[in-house]
Amino acid sequence: MTDDRPHIPDDLVYLLTTDHIGSFSALRPDGGIATYLMWVDWDGEHVLTSSPVGSHKGRHWRADPQVSVSVVDHYDDWRSVIVRGRVIDIRPDEDLAFIDRMSERYTGAPYRRRDSAREVFVIQPDHIRAGLGGWLPKRRGPLGR
Repeated sequence: MTDDRPHIPDDLVYLLTTDHIGSFSALRPDGGIATYLMWVDWDGEHVLTSSPVGSHKGRHWRADPQVSVSVVDHYDDWRSVIVRGRVIDIRPDEDLAFIDRMSERYTGAPYRRRDSAREVFVIQPDHIRAGLGGWLPKRRGPLGR
């Protein structure tokens, strides 16, 4: 028996488990596309992200769970992961545990805004496209310096 679910190549998982920013797109009620830059995580099966309860993102994904996520390597623009899928679960971020873990990863400190409840979006990939990069010289740092 084979597992036909889409998967992220092992050598690109770091794009979803380090400090790379994800570009998340949702459908708005008027049919337009809304895109958000967000912290991103991967649990081995699902893409995860979060937002304050009551956000536009949450309203959009409750109305239409379709989502697209793109993450690009800091130093090789052609190393990337693009995920098309659906938000299959929206759960409370109990004690802000998820956003604290993300904040530690992205900023080195616990999340500072503790005044509002947050929720975690669980995204089931339907399609994954991987860009393996490597055909351009790698940049050494910000702006190629």
